Amino acid sequence: MSALPGTTGRRRIYLMRHGHVDYFGREIQAAKGDTKVVPLTPLGQEQAKAGGAALAHVRFDRAVCSGVPRTIGTANFVLDAQTPDLRPALEIVPDLIEIHGGGFVKAKSRTELAAEMAFYFEQAAEPNATMLEGGEVFTEAEKRAVGAIRKLLAEPGWSTMLIAAHEGINRLILGWAALGAKGSGLQAVRAFEQDPACINVIDFDMVPKADGSLGTEIERAIIKSVNVTPYNYMKHGANMTSLEAIFARTPASN
Repeated sequence: MSALPGTTGRRRIYLMRHGHVDYFGREIQAAKGDTKVVPLTPLGQEQAKAGGAALAHVRFDRAVCSGVPRTIGTANFVLDAQTPDLRPALEIVPDLIEIHGGGFVKAKSRTELAAEMAFYFEQAAEPNATMLEGGEVFTEAEKRAVGAIRKLLAEPGWSTMLIAAHEGINRLILGWAALGAKGSGLQAVRAFEQDPACINVIDFDMVPKADGSLGTEIERAIIKSVNVTPYNYMKHGANMTSLEAIFARTPASN
């Protein structure tokens, strides 16, 4: 089994959120609100490049994204900083797509809209809680996101992986990694911030399956770092939450 140097069965995932996007831009208006088409803004591209520079010394065995322009772009900017002959092909894992929202929230201002979005994340652990009215049930989103990570961890031949995904999905994965068998990861979702192009580092100790069958299983998850933004390590001036920054009229550094 491939493992990090100095360990017997440890694997590492560098879990990124995509860089800055404009959810009120021309692309989404033309697509009638379909957020899957939104590309990185010039700011988002620079944020992703900063992530690439910070990770240039890391050799990725595999690279994965959710398959939409903003995560494809983020992953490619990071991979552009890799040694060309060691750069892995970018793989698409659709189950890592962002939590599906329902209808648009009716709000009087962008500030109120950000507060409404935050409310839904705060209620994620409630029975049948959804992402916006009529949106995806959080437990179902967690199931597919965590399922994707479990499947990747079960596959042989790698020790270090880049994943470019989304704020909501990353929160679900971090919550699961933090609580595991100790409780519902959805209880922790509200505590995790995910600024644009941030990097989270999660290690997984893999051991042979307890039932003796072929393959491995997760013994424990170790969160090494959360929401690291190489373009602003100390978050100086980044006073908005990630959701507040999304709906701000002018792009914020976070």
